[in-house]
Amino acid sequence: MLRTGKKTIQIALTGNPNSGKTSLFNALTGLNQKVGNFPGVTVDKKVGVTQISGHGPAKIIDLPGTYSLYPRREDEWVAYRVMMDVEKQQDLDLLLLVMDASNLKRNLLFCSQLVDLKCPVVVALTMNDLAQKKGIRIDVDELSRELSIPVVPVNPRTNKGIPELKKVISHVLAQSVSAPAPDFIDNKALAPQAIEDLQAIMPEVNDYLAVHYLANYKNLAFDAPLKAQIAAVETKNNFSPNKVQAEEILQRYTRIRKIMQQFVVEPDPLQKKIFTDKLDNLLLHRVWGYVILLVVLFVLFQSIFWLASYPMDAIDWGFSELTGWAASVLPDTWWSDLLCNGLLAGLGGIVIFVPQIMILFGLITLLEDSGYMARISFLMDKLMRKVGLNGKSVMPMISGFACAIPGIMSTRNIENKKERLLTIMITPLMSCSARLPVYTILIGLVVPDTYYLGIFSARGLIMMFMYLLGVVMALIVSLVLKWIVKIKEKSFFILELPVYRAPRWKNVGVTMVEKAKIFVLEAGKVIMVISLLIWFLSSYGPSKKMDAVTQRYEKTKTELTQAGPDNTEALEALDREYGTEKLENSYAGLLGKSIEPVIKPLGYDWKIGIALITSFAAREVFVGTMATLYSVDENNTSTLQQKMENAKRPDGSKVYTLATAMSLIIFYVLAMQCMSTLAVVKRETKSWKWPVIQLVYMTALAYVCSWITFELLK
Repeated sequence: MLRTGKKTIQIALTGNPNSGKTSLFNALTGLNQKVGNFPGVTVDKKVGVTQISGHGPAKIIDLPGTYSLYPRREDEWVAYRVMMDVEKQQDLDLLLLVMDASNLKRNLLFCSQLVDLKCPVVVALTMNDLAQKKGIRIDVDELSRELSIPVVPVNPRTNKGIPELKKVISHVLAQSVSAPAPDFIDNKALAPQAIEDLQAIMPEVNDYLAVHYLANYKNLAFDAPLKAQIAAVETKNNFSPNKVQAEEILQRYTRIRKIMQQFVVEPDPLQKKIFTDKLDNLLLHRVWGYVILLVVLFVLFQSIFWLASYPMDAIDWGFSELTGWAASVLPDTWWSDLLCNGLLAGLGGIVIFVPQIMILFGLITLLEDSGYMARISFLMDKLMRKVGLNGKSVMPMISGFACAIPGIMSTRNIENKKERLLTIMITPLMSCSARLPVYTILIGLVVPDTYYLGIFSARGLIMMFMYLLGVVMALIVSLVLKWIVKIKEKSFFILELPVYRAPRWKNVGVTMVEKAKIFVLEAGKVIMVISLLIWFLSSYGPSKKMDAVTQRYEKTKTELTQAGPDNTEALEALDREYGTEKLENSYAGLLGKSIEPVIKPLGYDWKIGIALITSFAAREVFVGTMATLYSVDENNTSTLQQKMENAKRPDGSKVYTLATAMSLIIFYVLAMQCMSTLAVVKRETKSWKWPVIQLVYMTALAYVCSWITFELLK
């Protein structure tokens, strides 16, 4: 029933996972929300606004997918609490339910429960084209009459049926007083006396809502006195939530079977398999499935180097030329130094990696949108179980390749507490996009740009090895934690495999642009702040030390100038030496020198030490830090890679040898260098214990493995 006096209509968008719910949310609100073709994409509720004729703006709350009103996972509890709305915070006007026409029987269970909540419900029937391909025919009008709620066929991908859906929503909202749909089953019969006793305390509660309050009052936001009263009713009537739930589901499916027989025509089960089933025979094969998976991953990492190399080279050259030009035309002042060696160096360290970020996310979106990503979970379940996880752990881990934060948040989709905790603990070992700039520049320094058999790039192979190393180490760590974490709880892996679909190229393009914007604007802010801070710390130091360096430089320069005009090379060498000595005596140099004894066994110098410290804010800051440090004491016409190639130790040996570079890459593969991730782990585990353990074990693992790598290769 429409509540008067409200400024904005509140509509909750709900439905089974993978039913097209988020696509409908995009179609209604026009927001560029990420759409993934696998269960568990939506973790927290998301909000958008749409215009409903006669009612103005309506707020659409996109809830996590759920199969029924009996939540088990964290994300299902999010949806459940909103629909129960005990605190009346949402004040919902309507439930917009998305139902998959190709899986109607399963979807009708949730639908029947929502009908019995007595809140206005409108059904958006999706996947009608797929149902047609399967030979399923639904009498939509009769189904709507049987359920006593509107049912509107839609296709969110093409916007078909969206105007009709909005008209129906407007009509339902306009009914200021409307009789609720009759009960789908006799809810009162499930626990008659307990329901009556609860309604004596809460007269406004209907029969089905009373069942849920009795079953889940401990997890709902009732005040303590009311919880005590409900508990007394439960005890007095010997109310058993599990028994009532089992009886309810049995009754609902009994009626659902009758509805399916009356209003739905389904094909013979022995009918020829559709394309999805045929393709699954190959992609989920016990041998060929894994071979194809490795090929897909190989192509993905090869593409990151191959496709991105041209725009990256152009950006790198452009920034080096711009910096050199700016240095030549601007006066020799502190602000021009800040502009060239701080601002432009930091900006170049951000923009150069945009092509790779876009390509990585574009390819991952293709895998999600096509339906293949869910198959990866299915393939990996057997291996996951051996190390204490299950197939659902794969999704957070794959998300971790983009960023550990959404990956860790998506572990709410894992019902088993131990498996969820283990997944949280190992997800940061996945090589996120923030590591990509570090891998790229270091691999480019020491790995030759050669091809084997004309197609296999050496750099691409090393890149793929680093990603696989993170996965292997994650599985090993999970195996160890499996025996340490003492939580015993049975788990089951149930995953709905979506049908294969042609990728939505618009969605791929939007995702690539959005992720590039996030990288430039969000990560870029951090990189720019750190770059400017590093410029300051690298340009200034204790006045006593810096003055002594400047006096020696001025004295030597005067002597060389007086000696004659043929000392140009000597003066240039003196300038470089002055820049290096000034940097070593700056605040940054002193900080780096102080930690150099700890990192020297790994093959690192003090400049790398500074980058390790600053990149704890965000791993990608490594490149910006190096760009700033080498800009301070190098000429501005060289690219960052050229500057790093020319870097020398005090004894004249190269800094970035194969041993040092590979040791550093290994460190970044395994180290926990992300404050934001630690904060999210604390929020998800509700304790500082696990993020501290995570920080300690990952840092120790990174140090030991980097040391071994350096010793083997030096």
